[in-house]
Amino acid sequence: MLETSGLRTKRLLFITSSRYLYLRMEDLLEALRAIAEPTRLRIVVVLDRCELTVSELCRVLGQSQPRVSRHLKLLTEAGVLDRHAQGTSAYFRPARATIGREVLDSILPLVEVDEAVIARDLERVAAVREERAEQAADYFAHIASDWDRMRDFHVADVEVERALLRAVAGTKIRDLLDIGTGTGRILEVFAAAIERGVGIDLSGPMLDLARSRLDQLGLRHCSVRQGDVYNLDLDAGSFDVAVLHHVLHFLDDPTTAIAEVGRTVRANGRLLIVDFAPHVHESMRADYAHYWLGFSEEDIREWCLDAGFVDVDVTHLRPKRRRGDDVLTTTIWTATQSADAPSVHPISRTSDPLTNKAVS
Repeated sequence: MLETSGLRTKRLLFITSSRYLYLRMEDLLEALRAIAEPTRLRIVVVLDRCELTVSELCRVLGQSQPRVSRHLKLLTEAGVLDRHAQGTSAYFRPARATIGREVLDSILPLVEVDEAVIARDLERVAAVREERAEQAADYFAHIASDWDRMRDFHVADVEVERALLRAVAGTKIRDLLDIGTGTGRILEVFAAAIERGVGIDLSGPMLDLARSRLDQLGLRHCSVRQGDVYNLDLDAGSFDVAVLHHVLHFLDDPTTAIAEVGRTVRANGRLLIVDFAPHVHESMRADYAHYWLGFSEEDIREWCLDAGFVDVDVTHLRPKRRRGDDVLTTTIWTATQSADAPSVHPISRTSDPLTNKAVS
């Protein structure tokens, strides 16, 4: 009986593996067919430089929006591109973990960037990026004075950033999530230590600013998208580290936000929360739209534990250059996710779904 059962199991594994290889070949052919057209090849070449909207691609390619949209639809359905909505627009970039990504990695090095059509496309991409940078600079100049006023009350940003890096020192960070990414600064701080960074923000102008900065810095493994902290369109257990950097004081329901962000953190992963300790600056409500005037050490610890985290460490940072009641203390809470939480890692399409071993 055991021998018969073993034969049935082997046969099932053989059939499943054969079906998987067949499906992989179909996916491969679909990706190849999607790219094997002049305009679509041009599209993936320029998107390998930076993510673009449909209208920006129309400017680069010199083609109509219906035509470009049709090409983008084919490339997205074939797993070659990823699409992320932002308001009434959508941004496109090369897919991260599909067979389409593998095809791109094989084909793009073969493209002659000096060829006339490609060279012209890349010149137009450079113009789009320069225009973005100018718009981002104008927007930042508009808000910079408010930021400078705030900085005078709390510890220097660089000290907070160093403390965040120390909090996860020695931890392998494959995927990092930054909620309320703003200018994308936290992604920049962690960029050298991560394989992928995703920034989430509700503000379209801030996302444009972050996208421009990350583009200028050449951080292609980092991307930003629009999203709601209360309802993240992200898989459970899909990030090693999540960061809420000066976000909670803007929210009317921080407990729900912590629970939703915590849902995305893998088993034994970390949640880093940066915010102010309780203070008396009522002007923060009117001048900066702060909903909360800081948080107690105990409140956020309790909210983290309620969200499934098993351990919470706390660090307080105070500015040295100011004295008196007007000072703002910055607090960092480092919460460790339970070992029982989900741990979803992207599985390579070149692996067997039963064993997660490479398919030869």
